[in-house]
Amino acid sequence: MDLKITSSKPSKKEWIFQLILHSMVFFFLIMDNVRGRVIYELDWFQAASFSNYILANLLISYYLLPKYFYKKRYTEFVIFVLLIVAGVIIVEEFFLDKIFFPDTRRADFKGVILSLGEALAVLTTLGGMKIAWDSIIRQQEMDQLKIAIKESELSFLNSQINPHFLFNNLNNLYSYAVGQSPKTPEIILGISGVLRYMLYECKEEFVPLIKEIDHLRNFIELYELQIEERGTVKFQTKIPQDNFQIAPLILNVFVENAFKHSQTGQSEEIKILVSISVNAEGELSFSCINNYVEDESLENKAHGIGLENVKKRLEILYPNQHELTIQKSKNEYSVSLKIQLAK
Repeated sequence: MDLKITSSKPSKKEWIFQLILHSMVFFFLIMDNVRGRVIYELDWFQAASFSNYILANLLISYYLLPKYFYKKRYTEFVIFVLLIVAGVIIVEEFFLDKIFFPDTRRADFKGVILSLGEALAVLTTLGGMKIAWDSIIRQQEMDQLKIAIKESELSFLNSQINPHFLFNNLNNLYSYAVGQSPKTPEIILGISGVLRYMLYECKEEFVPLIKEIDHLRNFIELYELQIEERGTVKFQTKIPQDNFQIAPLILNVFVENAFKHSQTGQSEEIKILVSISVNAEGELSFSCINNYVEDESLENKAHGIGLENVKKRLEILYPNQHELTIQKSKNEYSVSLKIQLAK
């Protein structure tokens, strides 16, 4: 994903925003009420006075805010703002007034107070909107950063799946090859098919549920070859015709753990039941139950990379939209997972 972070240089959108904002403030500034009628007093003095405000606002918004306010140097910020406001009043009272009203207006205390009130109102409005704009931009950047971090973490978790699958299956394949089992070519073909799906069909964040179910069926058949005639494996599905989407390779780990759990702890009477159903609202119910012989060494195996990986992926892909329950008794291990799918 390309992460676009805005630079400190104002964008075109920001200049348009500032232009509209200044126009609106100027529009309200020249309004006056005379005997219940709204009139607009537009003259050169008001244009010059507002230009004075604009220069002050640009200095505050694009120099003082980033240099002092956003760096939490509030005392310096306040001092410089007060100096700028004082400069605005001096320019208006002692320069603009003398230029545009040389005979009728002069600087006095009342005029200074009125100018100060107007200057503070305008600069507070313009500066406040600049802070609001910057806050929105920063929030957008934070949202983009969170998405990038999420996708980066998800990509890392996905990258662990293939090596994990290969590691587990190559060990089994080696034992079959050493024993010159006639099932070795079939197991190699099964591994190839599963890897093909993992590498080429799972590039998207979500895949059609039907495809994932077909892959899981092939996945189960591959592992079923390895237990030979030592038990029974049942795979039950009840999927509606609606084309729901699911994150790929979410369910594999639980099935893989079931086979590994059963094979490691016992040599016969292996029982594994995998069932998947989806209701009309798109809630997927997955269940995987297997028997096993209790062994302390299995605890670490059952909580390895694969299980931790899938838990993190569920948290990222289905936040507040999944419920995972793992239970074990003396000789039975069960996983129940509910996911709210999307179309």
